[in-house]
Amino acid sequence: MTKLSFIVPVYNVAPYLRKCVDSLLAQDYDDYEIILVDDGSTDDSGAICDEYVSKFRGLEDERIRVIHQENGGLSAARNTGIKAARGTYICFVDSDDYWEPNVLGGLMAQVEREQLDVLRFDYQNVRLKVESGKRKEESEYEVFEPNKTPRYIDKCNGIVDGETYLNTRMSYACYAVMFILKRSLLVNELVNERVRELGDGNCLFTPGIYFEDTEWTPRMLVKAKRVNATQKVVYNYLTREGSITKEYSKEHVKKKIQSLMQVNLSLQRLLQLVHDKRWINGCIADNVYAILNSVTAYDYDSASYWINMIKEDKMLPLQGYKVRKVTIFRYRIINISPYLYCWLRRVRIKYLR
Repeated sequence: MTKLSFIVPVYNVAPYLRKCVDSLLAQDYDDYEIILVDDGSTDDSGAICDEYVSKFRGLEDERIRVIHQENGGLSAARNTGIKAARGTYICFVDSDDYWEPNVLGGLMAQVEREQLDVLRFDYQNVRLKVESGKRKEESEYEVFEPNKTPRYIDKCNGIVDGETYLNTRMSYACYAVMFILKRSLLVNELVNERVRELGDGNCLFTPGIYFEDTEWTPRMLVKAKRVNATQKVVYNYLTREGSITKEYSKEHVKKKIQSLMQVNLSLQRLLQLVHDKRWINGCIADNVYAILNSVTAYDYDSASYWINMIKEDKMLPLQGYKVRKVTIFRYRIINISPYLYCWLRRVRIKYLR
């Protein structure tokens, strides 16, 4: 069996895909496979995937596979990769990002030495240098936010169970691409196909929502018995135009709010399975806070509707965990009256404009 499976969802990233795949091939470790999931790309991405597969076809080391499927979104592509993976461990890579060279050997050595279920590593933000006369795929990259570890509650390393790690060392910034994890945490091979379809015992990604990593990460971590981290910078996250996180149309704002509500409903279910509820309650509060801020800034007319939904789903009162004093003050206003909070914020926005 292969030790590690890289799962790379691919969708219309032709200018960046070779950089990504080449970085995975430039590692100091041999026992891994790369699964490229072409999620219905309409540019040259699918052909580039086939090109890489053809390079290894017929060789003893056929480490790259490609799966072409109809467009289903990031979660669906990752789930396809999970089900196809042969590795004991899994690592997700977004196809417009890339890894540092020769880092996998050290990571896998730590995973095996410490018998980990999950290892988290560090990342940094990069962007393309804009140079006239060059195509995007020929452009150089530059780091503009190095050592971009999300704010931890505790930066100490050490082996702990997943629930402890979640509550003491994770911020609310959850990124699936920052982990090496056992595939058995995600797919329960012992259940029958019908149970697997219903999702019982599995930890796949929820299709059709934004913030799928925030919904998935705590579900994955609470199943883990041995979790640790390294501060080694492994992953380069490409910041580029066109990201859905930077869209502010009413349509996108509505989808983001709906997604945050769905994430919170999932977190509420997870509350029943954990002893230490601080992180989950804090994340729910952070999401409600984000919902109210988005509504106030971009679709104030719908504020009453979303406040009523928040109340009906019993997401109040907000329970902040390890947040700034000014945020705690705002949470208190929301707990008294979310309508008052939205009105005050709306007045402030109009004043600043």
